[in-house]
Amino acid sequence: MDDTREAIKQWLMATLDQYMPGQTHLEFTLVVIAWIAVVAIFLHLLLQVLAFRLMTKLVNRAGRQWLQQLLSQKLFQRLSFVFQGAVVQVQAGLWLEPTSLALALLKLITDQWILLFGLLAFFSFLDILERLAHSKSSQVRFPLRGIMQTVKLISCVLVGILSISLLMGKSPLIFFSGLGALSAVLMLIFKDPILGLVAGIQLSANKMLAVGDWLEMPKYDSDGDVIDIGLTTVKVRNWDKTITTIPTYALISDSFKNWRGMSESGGRRIKRSILINTASIHFLDEQSLQRLKKAELLGDYLEQKVKAVESANSAKNVDMSLLINGRRLTNIGTFRNYLSSYLKAHPNIHQDMTLMVRQLAPSEQGLPIEIYAFTKTTVWAAYEEIQADIFDHVFAVLPEFGLLAHEAPTGHDLHSLRSATLKPPEH
Repeated sequence: MDDTREAIKQWLMATLDQYMPGQTHLEFTLVVIAWIAVVAIFLHLLLQVLAFRLMTKLVNRAGRQWLQQLLSQKLFQRLSFVFQGAVVQVQAGLWLEPTSLALALLKLITDQWILLFGLLAFFSFLDILERLAHSKSSQVRFPLRGIMQTVKLISCVLVGILSISLLMGKSPLIFFSGLGALSAVLMLIFKDPILGLVAGIQLSANKMLAVGDWLEMPKYDSDGDVIDIGLTTVKVRNWDKTITTIPTYALISDSFKNWRGMSESGGRRIKRSILINTASIHFLDEQSLQRLKKAELLGDYLEQKVKAVESANSAKNVDMSLLINGRRLTNIGTFRNYLSSYLKAHPNIHQDMTLMVRQLAPSEQGLPIEIYAFTKTTVWAAYEEIQADIFDHVFAVLPEFGLLAHEAPTGHDLHSLRSATLKPPEH
């Protein structure tokens, strides 16, 4: 190899001597550097313009996703820069003397060039792997982005140490041996990445959180979809379209609510009460019973219930002239049964999940009748529409049972009462 290089060098010097008689070593060096620059520019145009355009056409024609990722993440361009730097370094070693200052300077520059673009090419490769992994699954449970960021961070540290060692002409082992003394400082500097990495592994191992989950964390005023799980932060797009950034390790140290279970179950819970004015609760008279028997959802229930009540009262020979004697049907009980039948017949209510209409403890605000059921959809807008339709119907049928919804007195009520009190008597 040395003989070949020397022969090429002698040939070049002889050629230059024909056009530049008596050239000096400096002139020879400048000519070599100019030649290296010309070759580098030609190679750059060949790779970055012609070859890249040809590759773009071939990739677009093939339509393969992984090939398109190679172009979008600039892996080819960065690898070509590494190749160009290597070619410049080989040429410099081929033409210049080993003791030449120009060779040392070019080698120093190309070493840093190759390290820089080699690191960037490695970053592009990791980004391609991450995008391909996410495209293969709608929900990647493993915190891949956090792991990739960790690898990038470690790579930056290693390349930085190697770069400094090349600049100083020292072995990288010297710098690695000095890291032990700086471990406390490094732990302080990289505290968040280390905590984030540990938190990401725990989140993945316990299947606590994934991109696309609905996360609710009141401490950080966060309520929305997880759009990114990074090494140090988790990004949540709230329902008002704002972005909340939460430290990754906070998801381990603090509590949060993940609505993934609801989404995967296929049903979303309705748990809402209507407050009944207790003064409107009473027994059903015969006229009300006959009218309610015409209701499609109540006919069979009332027929069976009335027979059971009459049979029980007849067996005990109860005096029914007094309301407190015997068994009787109430409007509130009939109303609860009607709501239960209504929900069982509703096309948008999940019949395989818990479904009930229950009476809660009464308070100064009235008697709560709670609907506890699940819709067949978990889509927020559709869920709210179904829930609103149900309670529209509930409020509308209350008068049919002789019931009133409880409402606190409003300013208009007090004003009407005051006007009625102050109105002078008629003569």
